[in-house]
Amino acid sequence: MAIPHLLVHEHKDNVGVVVVEGLKAGTKMLGVVTHDNSSFELEAKADVPIGHKVALSDIKSGDTAIKYGEDIGKFVADVAKGGHVHVHNLKTKRW
Repeated sequence: MAIPHLLVHEHKDNVGVVVVEGLKAGTKMLGVVTHDNSSFELEAKADVPIGHKVALSDIKSGDTAIKYGEDIGKFVADVAKGGHVHVHNLKTKRW
């Protein structure tokens, strides 16, 4: 199996985590769902640093971000499938 670019923990997650250095826009990422070791492909729409998130589908402002099967915050901007998800478009619900 090839080395994945993106890890997702649960099928209900709507973001995945980049696990390689230097991911560039246009890369056909190999994603792996760790829950069952299934895989998928997704094109990166932006350069994304290691450890940052990528949208697994088109997401609307106000939607809840799901990572590790858990609510991790609220989107404050629309994000296209394959787009970079970070502090510029995702905020905590804690405050």
